[in-house]
Amino acid sequence: MLSYRHAFHAGNHADVLKHCVLVQLLRHFNQKDKPYWFVDTHAGAGRYRLNSEHAKKNAEYTTGINRLWTRNDLPPLLADYVEQIRAFNPDNALHIYPGSPLLAWHLMRPADRLRLFELHGSDYRLLEKTFADTEPEGHRAAIRQADGFLEIKSVLPPPPRRGLVLIDPAYEDKRDYLRVIAALKEGLSRFPTGSYIIWTPSLQRGDARGLPEKLKKLPAKNWLHVALTVQKPAENGFGMHGSGLVILNPPWTLADALKETMPYLVSALGQDEHASFLLEQGES
Repeated sequence: MLSYRHAFHAGNHADVLKHCVLVQLLRHFNQKDKPYWFVDTHAGAGRYRLNSEHAKKNAEYTTGINRLWTRNDLPPLLADYVEQIRAFNPDNALHIYPGSPLLAWHLMRPADRLRLFELHGSDYRLLEKTFADTEPEGHRAAIRQADGFLEIKSVLPPPPRRGLVLIDPAYEDKRDYLRVIAALKEGLSRFPTGSYIIWTPSLQRGDARGLPEKLKKLPAKNWLHVALTVQKPAENGFGMHGSGLVILNPPWTLADALKETMPYLVSALGQDEHASFLLEQGES
């Protein structure tokens, strides 16, 4: 089942949360001279035009990145994130939204490496074109049309023994909830000191509600769970009312940065009075 296309959702509230955290984690990795790898198991197309037919269909970016675009009171974590998006929109008008691979490429250093996997044929070809345009010599990014869940074992541990892994499936196939856990068990067994970001949708179905608790029980040294609710769950039980991230082996500074950021995001991206956030951390 490969019907999901992220172009329909680019720049929405889930992307804002995911990417502002990703920027901070990459900043943390850049503090040391030693190189690292960024692994994206579900890389998507890499770059999205917000005036495309896909993006305009639901215009989800209007309740996501667009609500932050002209603000001058952003807390530091969000200000940094928005500044990265501005780098792809030099005329100061919001036309392009970078996906996780391109955002990471922009922040990473010449010695750092990207390993990108995308199974959907159309998005894989777009991802190839994105990086052919961005990095024509192809020294930093290796791209494969492959199942990222299965490819974890092919790239871990990374040779420099420093790495950040993003696992961001669509969960359109309910088996993804089990495959996330299996992939992380494999990853942690091979690379226990790595950092892992797992995106989770806020849905009313039981496997979605139970996923964060399962992730927190994995054998990482510690974990951080952040979630943003933007609206009341639909009465018919369908639709996503927010999203979250579980970060395994996070930097210790991330929790404090999110304590300042999340109330602002609730105010800026909330769509009704049920908007809220959750922030918790612990040891496995």
